[in-house]
Amino acid sequence: FSQRLLQIQCSTDRYRRFFLLTGLAAALLGFVGGQLQPAVLRACLHTLRILSRDRRAMGPMITDSALLTLTHLGGINLRQPSQQQDKTKIQDQCDRTQTQIHGKEAKAAYHGPWVELSALLWLPQERGVLVLTSALEQRLVLRWTDGNQLIPDSTSSPVSKEVSQDVIEILKIIFNVAHRLYRQEPDEEEAALYRRLAAVLHHCLLLSCDGADTLEELQGHTVNILSALPLTCLDVLLAVPVGQASYKYEGVNMDCVHALVLFMDRRLNRGQKLKEKLTPVLSLLTESSRVHRETRHYLRQKILPPLKDVAVRPEQDSTLRGQLVRLMTHVDTDVKDCAAELLFVLCKENVSRFVKYTGYGNAAGLLAARGLLNGRRNSGDGQFASHYSSDSDSDTEEYRQARSKINLVTGRVEAEQPDPMEGMTEEEKEKEHVLNENGRFFLLSSSLDLNTSLHPLLLHHCHLLDPNIYTSNSHNDPSII
Repeated sequence: FSQRLLQIQCSTDRYRRFFLLTGLAAALLGFVGGQLQPAVLRACLHTLRILSRDRRAMGPMITDSALLTLTHLGGINLRQPSQQQDKTKIQDQCDRTQTQIHGKEAKAAYHGPWVELSALLWLPQERGVLVLTSALEQRLVLRWTDGNQLIPDSTSSPVSKEVSQDVIEILKIIFNVAHRLYRQEPDEEEAALYRRLAAVLHHCLLLSCDGADTLEELQGHTVNILSALPLTCLDVLLAVPVGQASYKYEGVNMDCVHALVLFMDRRLNRGQKLKEKLTPVLSLLTESSRVHRETRHYLRQKILPPLKDVAVRPEQDSTLRGQLVRLMTHVDTDVKDCAAELLFVLCKENVSRFVKYTGYGNAAGLLAARGLLNGRRNSGDGQFASHYSSDSDSDTEEYRQARSKINLVTGRVEAEQPDPMEGMTEEEKEKEHVLNENGRFFLLSSSLDLNTSLHPLLLHHCHLLDPNIYTSNSHNDPSII
């Protein structure tokens, strides 16, 4: 009964906090829509910015009316000629929402938070993505060509710290709005919107900022959003003209992929909060490699180049491959699975190739989870098998010469061990042979009883080797054997 009472109390506290947060957000949005003193307006907006980081308070803030109010206060003009009709429709919808809310509030004022939530349920969340994407474009002063391509900035000057902080705040809000888009299949209109957002995020990844920490934070929030977008909308990351590329591979612009590799390398070297800091970029690279052959080839060149030094264990290597292999035995399951999944996809989900680059001991966890420990399935896994090309794995001359000597469990060439019988006489060798045969016979003919201790089995093993070992009456008791 006390446990049930505690559960009810916790549930009541959660509902009370939800009402307080949504009520405060709705009240502040009502205040900022009126005429306020600059200091009061600044305090209200600062409080709303803090509340926007809590998903429970996001309801009143991502309605169309709230977004239009905030964009108006931010000086963002969305009424472009090509979108005028769409904006008129949004304004009409906002007017209907306000009418419905005010009507319900007049009938039952104490149901305010639920009215805001019910209005949120039928308002399309892509409107918030549209507004915030436009805010990003305006803050970064981006220009588009007729073919929906971003015009590169020829000056390439670092973004100021003030602009960077504004962009970071916008990216945080976008993630709160768009985090539910992952794995969803968007319609044609939504896909165009998300591709436009992905193009802006591509630009954010390649920005140069005033300060390394600011750049790291900006790229981190960018990666978080990219990992939440539908996979079908990420093709724009590779659709940039090759003439603008600093890194090219197979005729495709790889600037974005290269920036993600550098970002992953920095996060690996820091080694802090790996689940929060590293898993988004690992997941993004894994899914991109599955659906884009050029991305997989480029990442394989950077992470899994042809093996040369086969005398070092994979997890002891200092390269990107070694760092990822070390994560395959990490205590955090999410980190371990993400690292193993990326390497497995780069190996085209081929078991023998995966074992070749990681060692069977490191690969056992993922192979066991997929039912591949017997090594019978080598040709790709499941629905993504058709995405992998038939290119062969190129081996270096050093690997070909050492292939027969590689220990598949450790993934390296082990040092030659001395002969354990070296220096023994023939009688000693014969005695060692008898001991080994007795031990082998014991293992083949006996089974471990999990309901008893190991002590009787050890005594029985000793009895097989030397029948005269029992010297006490207790040991001669056959019940312990």
